[in-house]
Amino acid sequence: MAKNSKWQDDYWLLLMQIYLQKPVGMKPMYSRKMVDLSMELHIAPDILFNKMCQIANLETPRIEHIWETYGNNPRKLSRAVSLLREMRGFNNAEEFYDGVETNESFEKDFRPIADDEMLMPVMLILILDEYFRLTPITMVAETPEVQQLARLLKLKPQKVVEVLEVFQHCDPYLNRKDVVISPLLLPCQLVWRRFGNAKTEDLASYAAQLKEYFR
Repeated sequence: MAKNSKWQDDYWLLLMQIYLQKPVGMKPMYSRKMVDLSMELHIAPDILFNKMCQIANLETPRIEHIWETYGNNPRKLSRAVSLLREMRGFNNAEEFYDGVETNESFEKDFRPIADDEMLMPVMLILILDEYFRLTPITMVAETPEVQQLARLLKLKPQKVVEVLEVFQHCDPYLNRKDVVISPLLLPCQLVWRRFGNAKTEDLASYAAQLKEYFR
């Protein structure tokens, strides 16, 4: 998140546009549109979700005024959002944040782990969640759970299996002695350090939310 980035009243328009998209109402924290806006504003999804709750409850006079102005006029809201993006340079992020020191956190989870790789850390997190539901002998492309996750992530089952096998080398309980040489090793190790020793229930809950991004 940008160190000097703060919530601005103009951002209510961007968030309200998502809220009013059908079906009107609260959107999942990690839905694609919520994450895209988070990446755009460099504001974490949980913060945007809490702001959307304020919209749903019309918690402040400012929100009530915006709702009265745009709540029943999506075209007017769309024009206001388009103008806001043009004025603030949202279509040119590099220019908009020129001179602003950033310290990215959640953003890295939604970017490819390498230039030539379609996998993102968020995908590795979901695969790790599945890892704890399987046994090594079931970590194969033919396993229905592997195929189901591959479809969700738009990957080939063998790619999911490849990640599962790398996680086996991260797992101290398996204590595998064979050496793995894979560009996925470091990204998988980083994800394992974050979640491998956490409660599987907490990882499962987080993974369930993250799946919304791919639906």
